[in-house]
Amino acid sequence: MGGHDTVAAMTDEELASLALGLPETAEGSHFGTRDFRVRGKIFMTLRGPDFCVLRLTPDQQQMAWAVMPGHTAAVPGGWGLKGWTRLFHRDAESEAVRSLVCQAWRNAAPKSMALPED
Repeated sequence: MGGHDTVAAMTDEELASLALGLPETAEGSHFGTRDFRVRGKIFMTLRGPDFCVLRLTPDQQQMAWAVMPGHTAAVPGGWGLKGWTRLFHRDAESEAVRSLVCQAWRNAAPKSMALPED
C-alpha cells in the first residue's frame, strides 16, 4: 500500500511546533508542565516524552478511542470524565495527531475564531 502506512514518530518538539502553528497559540506553564493556549485557554499540555493531554469533549474522546485504540486514554479522575484525553503521540499516525490537536484548539478557541481549513 505504499509509504502512507508508515508511521513516523512525532517528537515532543514537532508536536509543540504543530500546536504553536495554530492561530494565536502561546506556550506557557501550568504547575510545571508545558501548556499551549489560545486566548488564555489551555487546549494541550505536554508533560513529558510519553504523551500529551488534549482538551476534548466526552463525545470526541469516545471517537478518539474508536479511531486510535492504543493511542488514547482518558485522563484519570474527573478531568477525564470531562473529556480531557491522553494522546500517546510518539508512534501514532501524524495526520490523526494533527486532527486531534486541531480539535482541541477549536474546543478552547472562541467560536468566532476558525482554522484556515475550517
